[in-house]
Amino acid sequence: MRADAGATEASRDPKIARLARAGAVLVKLLGRTWRIRASHDAEVKRLRDAGQPIVFSLWHGDLLPLLYHHQGEGVTVLISEHGDGEIIATIAQSLGYRTVRGSTSRGAARALLELAREVEAGHDLAITPDGPRGPAKSVAPGVAVVANRSAAPVIGAAVHASSAWRLKSWDRFLIPRPFARISIAYSDSSLIDGSDAREAALAADKVGEMMQEAEQRAREAFE
Repeated sequence: MRADAGATEASRDPKIARLARAGAVLVKLLGRTWRIRASHDAEVKRLRDAGQPIVFSLWHGDLLPLLYHHQGEGVTVLISEHGDGEIIATIAQSLGYRTVRGSTSRGAARALLELAREVEAGHDLAITPDGPRGPAKSVAPGVAVVANRSAAPVIGAAVHASSAWRLKSWDRFLIPRPFARISIAYSDSSLIDGSDAREAALAADKVGEMMQEAEQRAREAFE
């Protein structure tokens, strides 16, 4: 369960491994054509300048452009151990991300411990509250629990693209088309209070509100 360590069952599947490597190359080529504009990111810069790790909350379907935009920043991403997770993990690692495999529902104790260690080491986290199986844009308590345990602020991140493909997957996975204009926006930051995981989990609605704030800001950038 250590970051970037160990092999999952999916990673041993030659077909999935080939798809993952090809996906990493394609994303790098496609991403170079995207015209990305970030807004409402002053809080992200302020916290990073202060040396404060951040727990980024993002929808599973928005992963691709956000991975490309934040590449090389040493962020640790929580990614499932399923086959599609193996492809995303390979893409993320090729862009300079650290990865923790698992979820905050299945094997949650191990994942929470490893994520807390990543924050202690000074790394930002990226977690999808609706992953790994949805429903899309639903908010499971994982983000709130991790943020509470690590005492790190949460910031919602969202994407809006001028032109994109949507996969027929549960999350309607977003792939911006070549030369698409992409708006990335962030919510205000917030700490998650609670004396234990059960109390922290009650803040899931708060994380949902932060995601709505980020989504609205991303859309408004096109108006």
